[in-house]
Amino acid sequence: MKSQFHLALPCEDIKETEKFYSEVLGMPLGRQTDTWVDVNLFNNQLTFTQSGTFDFKYKNYKLDDNVLPSFHFGVIVSIETWGMLYKKLLQSNQEVTTEVTFMENKIGEHLSFFITDPNGYMIEFKSFKSKKEIFET
Repeated sequence: MKSQFHLALPCEDIKETEKFYSEVLGMPLGRQTDTWVDVNLFNNQLTFTQSGTFDFKYKNYKLDDNVLPSFHFGVIVSIETWGMLYKKLLQSNQEVTTEVTFMENKIGEHLSFFITDPNGYMIEFKSFKSKKEIFET
């Protein structure tokens, strides 16, 4: 059975959040009201609820020579989808991290880039060199 995830997060501005996920990332919106919205993120459900300022105090961590935010979420996609989205976002006025290959020539090698949504959440898009290595140790 293939499972999907649901992640609920607070947001400051529901309209800006809707605009970012639907117009910038090109993701379909689901059910919504004036105070919450469901986003279809590659067949996974993100629910944003307008709750005002929400502050995460977090530390970064280092993977290889890269400093990463300890609080982030991401989606694993095919290399084709990864490339299309990366190209689209580079051509927009969004701030996108440079493409990075993590764990190069090791089990779990993958390409990643990060983008920040209007609420300050870091989203990672990654594509593994070999799908079988997603959970392999």
